[in-house]
Amino acid sequence: MLQRIQTIWVFLAVLAAVFLFVTGQDVTVFGSIPVINIGSVVLVLVGLLSVFSFKNRKRQILLNHISIIINVLLIGVLAYWILNLPGGIQLPEKGIEPIFPLIAIICLLIANIYIRKDERLVKSVDRLR
Repeated sequence: MLQRIQTIWVFLAVLAAVFLFVTGQDVTVFGSIPVINIGSVVLVLVGLLSVFSFKNRKRQILLNHISIIINVLLIGVLAYWILNLPGGIQLPEKGIEPIFPLIAIICLLIANIYIRKDERLVKSVDRLR
């Protein structure tokens, strides 16, 4: 069911990954390897797979956990990038790239709360039968 509230939260996390892909074009961390772009594409694919696996809530929670782990790694890479830029830390100058994985993590955690709530509801209805 695509009209559930957790679907909206997962879509917001996917949207944050898309914004990270768009704004992270100038991020060079490890030479010419586009780590941020690859991570963003993987996050979008895993998020969309999570949205369309709504019949299997355990898989959906697992995919959301994988997305959270990837987002934490991207926050680490972006923090490393910000700390190694010349000129010190002046955040208005550096960009807003680290904010998008943080927003995605919060959205995925909220989505997992609602997925677990659905799982408990389904189990309680099965007990009544």
